[in-house]
Amino acid sequence: MIALDDIDRQILKALALNARQNAGALGRRFGLSQPATWRRIKRLQEAGVVSGHKLDLDAEKLGFGVTVFLGVKLATKGRVSLEDFERAVAAIPEVQTVEHVLGMYDYRLRVTARDISDFERVLRRRVMTLPGIGDVEANVLLSDERRPGPL
Repeated sequence: MIALDDIDRQILKALALNARQNAGALGRRFGLSQPATWRRIKRLQEAGVVSGHKLDLDAEKLGFGVTVFLGVKLATKGRVSLEDFERAVAAIPEVQTVEHVLGMYDYRLRVTARDISDFERVLRRRVMTLPGIGDVEANVLLSDERRPGPL
């Protein structure tokens, strides 16, 4: 764990909201020079606190208007390995995230589809045919508020 001061936290919060900000603009915002800000960002990257930059696509504007979270319980954990299930589910392009979780379900999947009938097709033809699939619960996303994280 790396020691963070208030300025490090402010830089991380600002980058979490907009990773395209440069060190000069961030430095002016927090009373630092561009080189000092760049060194702080570089230190955070080298420590693994900042592990990359990501591009957030607007799925709805790209024609994917439905997001569904699936809770998946494997039918027989002994017969099908977790790796087999994970490999098969990762091959489904509509599945955006695969999370192995503890609780009522074994996995939580984030699935995007063009509409409800497209989601039904993905569910019936792809998800329900996965090796070891058992119970599945679907929760349709109504709204999404992104938070920068616990800083």
